[in-house]
Amino acid sequence: MRKIVIASGNKGKLTEIKQIMQGLDYQFVSMKDEFGYVPEIEENGSTFYENALLKAEFIYEMCDCWTLADDSGLEVDALHGAPGVYSARFAGLTSDSDKNNKKLLELMDTVSDTHRSARFKCVMVLKCGHDRIITTEGTCEGKILRVVSGAGGFGYDPLFMPDGYDRSFGELSADIKNRISHRSSALEELRKKMELLND
Repeated sequence: MRKIVIASGNKGKLTEIKQIMQGLDYQFVSMKDEFGYVPEIEENGSTFYENALLKAEFIYEMCDCWTLADDSGLEVDALHGAPGVYSARFAGLTSDSDKNNKKLLELMDTVSDTHRSARFKCVMVLKCGHDRIITTEGTCEGKILRVVSGAGGFGYDPLFMPDGYDRSFGELSADIKNRISHRSSALEELRKKMELLND
């Protein structure tokens, strides 16, 4: 079974990826499992794709094995696409989910209910050779709530209500979220491409 190192230290993201990709004939391992620690990777790209590629190539060079990386974030229309690639550090370099959510709520305080549209976007990069990558993209449309709702998920999940639902990502079950999320969409497309590799 081929090993794939997931280039992320986010426990929630690791769990989500492993759940969605289970059943494939690959062993997905975390950076901590592979190296004993989580390497610091500078994400200085201007797009989700550039950041995902940076992470995939960095870890690939460390372990010389297949590496799966993603970059994802929240794009809010009323904020001209922010926080975007800065989603994880929206409130500063030492920010956490609570601080990021607080800043988002403050910036959106005067925005009307009809102009709170947003989307989660995810770009996946699987580096499966020195000169070979596979990339996919997924999105999930929704809107920004006015208060934090739910304790599930991670990041901006408690403030994001996906279209077609009356609850936030923080309230929806993992099964539902994994079925409709931006990461799920990108991973399902990646799964199809990976299955073709075995033909």
